[in-house]
Amino acid sequence: MAHQLVATHDPVALAAGPPSLLTTEGLTKRYPGVTALASIDFELRHGEVHVLFGENGAGKSTLISLLAGAQQPTEGRIRMCGQEVSFQSVHDARAHGVRAVFQEFSLVPQLTVEENMFLGQEFRRGPFLDKAMLRRQAREILDRLEFELRPEALVATLSRADQQMVEIAKAFTEGVSVLILDEPTASLTERETDRLFALIETAKRNGTGIVYITHRMAEIRRIGDRITVLRDGRKVASLRADEANDDQLIELMTGRVIDQIYPRIAHRPERVLLELDRVTLANRLLRSVSLNVRAGEVVGVAGLVGSGKSNIGRAAFGLEKIEDGRIRFKGRDVTGFSVSTMMQEGLFYVPSDRRDEGLVMMRGARENMALSALDSPSFARFGILRRSAEVKRASDLAKHLKLRPMDLERGVEQFSGGNQQKVMIAKALAREIDLFIFDEPTVGVDVATRTSIYELIGKLCEAGAGILLISSDLPEILNLSNRAYVMYRGELRAELSGAEITQENVLGHFFERDAK
Repeated sequence: MAHQLVATHDPVALAAGPPSLLTTEGLTKRYPGVTALASIDFELRHGEVHVLFGENGAGKSTLISLLAGAQQPTEGRIRMCGQEVSFQSVHDARAHGVRAVFQEFSLVPQLTVEENMFLGQEFRRGPFLDKAMLRRQAREILDRLEFELRPEALVATLSRADQQMVEIAKAFTEGVSVLILDEPTASLTERETDRLFALIETAKRNGTGIVYITHRMAEIRRIGDRITVLRDGRKVASLRADEANDDQLIELMTGRVIDQIYPRIAHRPERVLLELDRVTLANRLLRSVSLNVRAGEVVGVAGLVGSGKSNIGRAAFGLEKIEDGRIRFKGRDVTGFSVSTMMQEGLFYVPSDRRDEGLVMMRGARENMALSALDSPSFARFGILRRSAEVKRASDLAKHLKLRPMDLERGVEQFSGGNQQKVMIAKALAREIDLFIFDEPTVGVDVATRTSIYELIGKLCEAGAGILLISSDLPEILNLSNRAYVMYRGELRAELSGAEITQENVLGHFFERDAK
C-alpha cells in the first residue's frame, strides 16, 4: 500500500527500495477547537533515518505521540509491515517494537537508572524480581552506549544531561524495530552525540527505522536519509536529505524566506551591571570565577555540559549557596540575596529547564507570564492583583512573541516546546529588568523561533540592557557575543572579545590541556 501514501507533489520516488516498515494513512488528531494534525501520510522504511522537520507547533510531537501509542488518532490508520495496528498505549506500541525518546523526559525520579531502563519489562525469577539480571542487562547496555552512568544511581540525583542518557538507554533495549528520537542531543556533549550517531548507524544496518526530530541543520545533513516537512499540522513535502539545502528547508518550514538567522547587534557597553569576584560555590561546581557584564552588551558563556556555565547564572540569581567571593549588581553587594530580591533589583534568570524550573505546567500561559511581576505596581495595587492589567500585559507579550495558539488561558503543558519557551521568556519581560541571563534559550526550538529569540536579545541589548548568554550552541556564542568567557570543569578558562571570539579559540579552551 506504500504507493497510496505519496502525494502527487512529493518529489521522492518510493516505488524502488526496501518495503515500508511503518506507514500512516490520513492520520488526523483533533482537540476541542483545534486540529493538531490533518490527514498525514507518512512512510518509514527499514534501515533509514526519516527526519521530521517543522516549526514548534507544526504537529511533529503530535505525530510521534500517535506513533508511540501515547495518544490515539481521531481518524486515519497506522500500518506496520503492511498490517494495520492500533496502539492503545505506549506499552502496546512497545510490544510491537516501537520505542520513543521524547523531548520531555518520562523518568521516575525515585527509581534507579536500571529500574527506569526496564520499567514495565522487569526480569523475574519465579515470583521475585531478578535484580542481578536487571543490573547485568543495564550495565551491558550502558557499556555499549559508553554512557558513564551507575545503574544503581537514583535518577533524582542525576543532571539533566545524565537523565537524557537514561532516556536514550531505555530505547536501546532489545526488540526495537521503530526508534523515535525527539531532540535526543539537546543535553548531550559532542562526544556523547557522536556515540549516539554511531549507534543509530548500527541500528540502521540492523534494519531498524528511525524517526528523528531535530532543529539542527548539521544533524540532518549528518544522519538523515529523508525529510518530511510539517507546517500547521499538515504535510508540506517529503524529500531526500542529500537533495535539500538549509534555505529550502527553512522556506518549506515557515512558508517564507528568512534572510538572516543571526542579527547584527550594535553593542554599546556602558556601566558594569553584574560582577562576580572570585566566586566559589558550596557545592564546588564553581571555583574562584570572576566575570562582569555591562549594560548594552551581550556576554557569552561557553563550555561543555557539566562545565559549570549554568551555575554562573544560577549563582547570580540567588539559586546557589556562595562559599567564597562576592557578587555585585549595579555596584551593590548582593551576595546571598534571594531570587525575589534579585528580581526587584532588576536581574532575571531564564533557566535551561523550562518544564521543571521555568514554568508551572498545569497553569495557563497568562498566569505563567505574570508570575514574575505580581508584586510590581503595574500589576498590583495595595496588595490586590489588577486582573485587567495582568490580562493586557500578558496579551501584549503573547502578540509580541507570536505565541501559537494565541490562547492565554490554555494550559502551558498543552503548548509545543517552542511556545512554552516563548511563555517563559515573556515571564522575563513582564517586569522592568536591567540584566537578563538566558541559559540555553533556544533548546528544542525551531529555526524561526530561534531567529525571533536572537532578534529579541539584540533589541534588549540595543535598548541598554545587559545580556549574559549561557549556551552549548557554539554558533550562538560566536555570532551574538561582544565578549565571551569559556568554562571548563567549574573554572574560568578564558575571556575573549571582539575578533578573538572564533571557533578555534573557543574550542581550544573546551578540553583539558596537558600541563608541561
